[in-house]
Amino acid sequence: MSRVEVHHSDVIGSKEVHDTSSLIELVTPKVLRSRSRTRSHSLGLRVLSPLLLLLLWWALARANWLPTGSLPTPYAVVKTFGTLFSHDLWGQIGDSLLLAGFGLSIGVTLGFALGLMSGLSRIGEELFDAPLQMLRTIPFLALIPLFVVWMGIGELPKVALISLATTFPMYINTAAAMRNVDRKVVEAARSYGLRGIPLVREVIFPLSLPGLLTGLRFSLGISVLALVGAETIASTGGIGYLINQAQQFQQTNIVFCGVIIYAALGLSADLLVRVIEKLALPWRAGVSVR
Repeated sequence: MSRVEVHHSDVIGSKEVHDTSSLIELVTPKVLRSRSRTRSHSLGLRVLSPLLLLLLWWALARANWLPTGSLPTPYAVVKTFGTLFSHDLWGQIGDSLLLAGFGLSIGVTLGFALGLMSGLSRIGEELFDAPLQMLRTIPFLALIPLFVVWMGIGELPKVALISLATTFPMYINTAAAMRNVDRKVVEAARSYGLRGIPLVREVIFPLSLPGLLTGLRFSLGISVLALVGAETIASTGGIGYLINQAQQFQQTNIVFCGVIIYAALGLSADLLVRVIEKLALPWRAGVSVR
């Protein structure tokens, strides 16, 4: 802390009177320091909540406070998982991942292309934004009967459902990220001769990359939700097929295993985007709040 004298000068006649009585106290600003955590510490905190839920589930089952007919015990679920793995569970998971990945790739590509046109061009925004905003308010699960009527009960309506569901998050985030690029940065790049595609590739795309990855993150999560609905359309394989078969025979253990697998797929998708963000945006560690 330091003190600075401020001199007030008043002119009385031909004489100057200096007032040195007022002092201003300056406080040295504190620099924000990032609180670094070890990777093991962060991972431990992330795992803590699921472990506590698992412990609570086990305690309630041990105390016989759970309706075992509708909610199985942890031991029964683990035992069921062992049985399913011995009956080609990996193959069923692979079928679900293949279906979700194919639909996701189409939806993300389409959403990115539409968001690019809407975000960079006023004409593109006027053409595409209004109909897409109307379509995204329709629950995609409500379109399953129409897709079955239009496309039959093969793989095409399933892929179309996942593609449609994942298009809108990617479109919204891409268009918003493109529009929110700093105009001053773009004008500075143009003053150096960048125009058209080089401007988009060298300036606009890198600055909008955080928004694009946010859209990818939402699309990955919604692809799992759409997969649940898609696999109800006359499936012959996949996690949804297992759940539908188990529901018909009232095999609650298998249904619960399928729900856990869906949750694990959603968590894995979120972690995948987090890894991509760390690799593609290393500069955020130095500018973000945390």
